[in-house]
Amino acid sequence: MRIRLLSVFVDDQEKALRFYTDVLGFVKKHDVPISGEDRWLTVVSPEDPDGAELLLEPAGHPAVAPYREALAKDGIPLAQFAVADVQAEFERLRGLGVAFTQEPLEMGGVTTAVLDDTCGNLIQIIQQP
Repeated sequence: MRIRLLSVFVDDQEKALRFYTDVLGFVKKHDVPISGEDRWLTVVSPEDPDGAELLLEPAGHPAVAPYREALAKDGIPLAQFAVADVQAEFERLRGLGVAFTQEPLEMGGVTTAVLDDTCGNLIQIIQQP
């Protein structure tokens, strides 16, 4: 068994696509119209184009807003992405105007930072030894 698809709820799929590709560096894998303006829109790591996909899922379901608001209020990231160097990625992203709710912090052998994806989610980046 392996992970094939994870999703993050986004308020605006086009805005999310720009953030996740132009800022974070993922690449678009699928972009298929499904209903109205909604799309089956996925991105992948350029380092693993056949690996797990991230679905930029429309946040229209009524349960999404309270769920995301509760996570954000408590500072809980919705997803976590591995990076080789959290400090370097933090500096790169901050230089692009990305807002962080947690600057790089070492915790028990790992270093993490938490960013706001501008689409309603907190995302943690992590560097493991």
